[in-house]
Amino acid sequence: MSEESAVPYRSKALLEEWVKEFRSQGHAIAGELNVALQDGSDGGDTGLVIVHLQNEFADIYMQPIGLDEPLWEATLTSRREDLVLTPYQLAGLAAEIVVAGNLCTFLQFKSLDWDRASGTHLPR
Repeated sequence: MSEESAVPYRSKALLEEWVKEFRSQGHAIAGELNVALQDGSDGGDTGLVIVHLQNEFADIYMQPIGLDEPLWEATLTSRREDLVLTPYQLAGLAAEIVVAGNLCTFLQFKSLDWDRASGTHLPR
């Protein structure tokens, strides 16, 4: 088995299971949450978790920081213009970002556990 084939991919199906588990824990998600198909560099089935914010015309993309990396990162899409919010809208946006942060942390811990259980994480 080559090093390349030993890399533990988090498939779209696996990430969908993790997202379903996160939802089942009672986390309130105001916007949309889904997993998009993302082709890996070798054509492998990897996933990209996307939170479509309800209180803002923006998305948050979540994924591992790199190949064979158990740590995750979140990218908040940019805006072209300033956003003016009422205090209630600002609080709603802040709540959505907190839930997104909790989801990204959850995915990172699931990823770490999954890598350990798979036995295929490459030694550093």
